[in-house]
Amino acid sequence: MHSRIPSTDPTGDGRQSRLSVEMAAVVAGARRRAARDGDAQIDTAHLLHALLESAPGARDAFDGGPPQIARLLGYLVQRTIGYGLRWYGSVEDSGAIPVLDGAAAPGWSPAAAAAMDGAIGRAHARGADAATGVDLLAALAHDRECRAVEVLHRAGVDLDSLAKRLDDEAAH
Repeated sequence: MHSRIPSTDPTGDGRQSRLSVEMAAVVAGARRRAARDGDAQIDTAHLLHALLESAPGARDAFDGGPPQIARLLGYLVQRTIGYGLRWYGSVEDSGAIPVLDGAAAPGWSPAAAAAMDGAIGRAHARGADAATGVDLLAALAHDRECRAVEVLHRAGVDLDSLAKRLDDEAAH
């Protein structure tokens, strides 16, 4: 039996307060999706799915418009009925942070915890008090080994272009 996804801060150090209202909705959506899928941890594909559902700014970042968003959602919905089944029961580790015993961010894959930390760091670098969905999307786009990037790639997203566009927007 899988453990219940805890409602704790993914970073484990109080940074949850540095999330925008939009990002709090994304985290809640990812948590629900992981629990519904029977996954013991929130991973980056759960975060991407919740971003597409809850963060209009993140949806707007895709240059493929509604057709590309529909393809992305199609892959993500198929997660439990075929695509993504090889992920079931495994820990997502993109190498973004070392895997120890999961104690640093219980209920979160190492890659998902790193993405959340990256989103918070990106927000801080641009002088914002709280991370947004676009900050999280940028963090996901930069981790080329995470599950979310695999979904983005399969849906035809030009990852280099997406990452550059998001970085350029943050610089302004």
